[in-house]
Formats: sequence, structure tokens, C-alpha cells
Amino acid sequence: MVELTIASLGARGDGIAHDDAGVLYIPYGAPGDHVAATVTGKRGDARLAHLDTVLHAGPDRVQAPCHHFGSCGGCAMQHLNDRAYSDWKLEILRQALARRDLGGTVIQAMITVPTASRRRARFTALRTRNGLRLGFNEPGSHNIINLTECHILRPAIVDLLDRLRALLTDLLAPNKRADVQVTETETGLDLWLAADLPHNAQTDMRLADFAQDADLARLSTGRRPEVVMVRRAPRVTFTGVAVTPPPDGFLQASRAGEAALVRLVQDGVANAANVADLFAGVGTFSFALAKGTRVTSVEGAGDQAEALIAARNAARRSGIEVEVRDLERRALSVEELSAFDAVIFDPPRVGAARQVDNLAVSAVPRIVAVSCNPATFARDAATLADAGYHLQSVTPVDQFPWSRHLELVAVLQR
Repeated sequence: MVELTIASLGARGDGIAHDDAGVLYIPYGAPGDHVAATVTGKRGDARLAHLDTVLHAGPDRVQAPCHHFGSCGGCAMQHLNDRAYSDWKLEILRQALARRDLGGTVIQAMITVPTASRRRARFTALRTRNGLRLGFNEPGSHNIINLTECHILRPAIVDLLDRLRALLTDLLAPNKRADVQVTETETGLDLWLAADLPHNAQTDMRLADFAQDADLARLSTGRRPEVVMVRRAPRVTFTGVAVTPPPDGFLQASRAGEAALVRLVQDGVANAANVADLFAGVGTFSFALAKGTRVTSVEGAGDQAEALIAARNAARRSGIEVEVRDLERRALSVEELSAFDAVIFDPPRVGAARQVDNLAVSAVPRIVAVSCNPATFARDAATLADAGYHLQSVTPVDQFPWSRHLELVAVLQR
């Protein structure tokens, strides 16, 4: 055991300390903390240590609100006060940009979303000889913490947990796991049990009773979701258009975060008359732009594109064209891009390198990038900047309180 003082925070949120042997990373340390820690291994050229005791708390440390904090992998930063937490998140973005020679970029004030607002969660369940465990994994582990409270999720999702434990205790075979996804929609909870459940009348009856008792909107089962019951179509509304997403479809983490992103995208597109919405999902941005703007929505997941098309047709939004296309394999060509005044892209965490290569040599005057990964965004933005685009602004949106993840919207223009 060694005694150390935490000097700063790393990109993963770990406290950074120094001794005669070099650098140590100490998870859950806060700047100014004087701690007792035990070295447990190495991370690159540095050592990793377990925080045993906070001997003297630094000025940035606060009491975490959740009793699972420290054992649950869902949150990493509940021990920081608001100022230190915001400074740390902004520093992640600054460093990502600086590593790509974009350090002079104007970073707008970070938009935050409330806690207890996340509308979607994916849990893991395991039936053991001691009962059923249901919750998130421990940090860096497959061990499941048995979740009894959560300060980031919508209350309706947390309230479902005990019912889910009882259901899966009945249906899961011993030592079997299940993935459980719960989404709060405007018409109720949408539940997907990604598990190998028994195929018999007793299971069907148990599921039906559960859906009724829990007042679910929709229930799906199977490793590939198969809808087994729809009591009400699960709906989300995008700028007045009701959409029924597929069970495994993508939604922004919270309504408040979605509203912030939509406003930033609308402002970024400005007065463009013909817009491409790439990696469009179920239409979060497409429907927001469709009034007065012609939108081409491109999405690789067929079920999400079908949901977008169905909602477009029902709302009679003829200004939206939809194309099912895997942009990671077949990006829009320079010739195809020439039809647009502005392009939006909102890719997965890996970024949009192939599409960005084509955008870089295109004549598109305005690009709005939405990203959940500052590092891959900075890589893609650097490619565009090297090709003559000016990175006008970046606005961070903290959709994932107390986590290492940060969303952003950036505007680039020739």
C-alpha cells in the first residue's frame, strides 16, 4: 500500500498520481485527494492502483448519490462536484481536438441534461443457485451488480426491475444469461428479452401475464427480436411525427438530449434547401428538417429505415426520401454529394471515415457532424479541415451524466 495525492484526472476519469517510480492511475480518485492505494497492475507505461481509503478529501470530492457507485460500471464520476466534472468532460474534448491540430476550435458552452432522464437501458441477467442477478456489469468485468436503484434512468425503468427479476427467475434455466433492453416510449415501456426462453404454452402465458401486469406497450423476445405482444404501439414523436421504432432501433438517450441535438442541427443546417441526413436512424433529424427542406435520409439498418418510411407516409411528409444503404461499406460518392447544400452525419462510435473521405473532396458547402466519440470526431474533422473546411464551432452535449461519454454537434463550412 502506498500513500499518494491525486494531481489530475485522465481521459477515462481515473485519478492520476505520481511517485518516484512514475505515474499511477487510480479509479475514483479526485484532484487533491490524499489516498491510500494498492498497485494492482499496469496500463501501458503507467501502473494501475486500487483506491483503498481516502485519507483526506480534495476540494472537488462529493458524496456519490447512489449506493452502487464504485461497484457499478454505469457511472464513473459521481464523486466529483459539478464544476470539476464539467471541466473534466470539456478537457476530454479539448485534448481530442488538440491531438488533431484543431486546438483553436471554438468550443461552445456544454449543454447538460438532467439526471434520471435516460429512457433506454440494457441490462444483463444471470440465474444462479443463489437467485437471479439483474443489472449492469461491474467496471471491466462480466460480474453483474444486482441493481436496486439508479440515478440516471427514468423512474419507470427502475420500477420494472423487481418484476423482471421474478419473471426471469421463472423463465431462465440455471446458469443462463439474458440481455434485457427496456425503452420508455410515449405510450409505455418497450421490453426486449434477448434470451433463449422455453417455447411452450406455459412460457407464453407467463409472458402475457407479465406484459399485462407491467402495462407494457410491446414485448419482444429472442436474440434477434421477435415481437410477441403489442398492447399499444410504442411511439416516439419527432417534430410532431409519431414513429414506432423497431425493438432494437436506435434512439437518443434522453428526450432532453435529443431536443438539444435537434436544435443544434437545425441551426447548423441554416437555410439549406436540399439536405442529406446520413446514418439517419428512425428520423430524429430528418423530420425536424422536413418542413421547407428536401431531405434524403440514408440508413443502413433496414428495420429502422422501414420505421422512418412508415412514419413519413403516415404523416404525409413527401419532402423526405429514404434510402437503405450501408454507408460504412458504400459511402455516398462525390457525384451523389453534389446534389446537397448541406450534409448531416451521425455515425456510430467508430466515426464515418469512409464517408468523410468523399465529403472532403466534394463541393458540399456545409456539414453538420453529430458524434458520441470526441476522438473519432476529431479524426474525421481533421480530414475535412485538411481539405479546406473550416470548423466553425463544436457544442458538447452531456447526454450521459457521470460517464466518460460525451456527445457533440459540430458545424463545418467551406
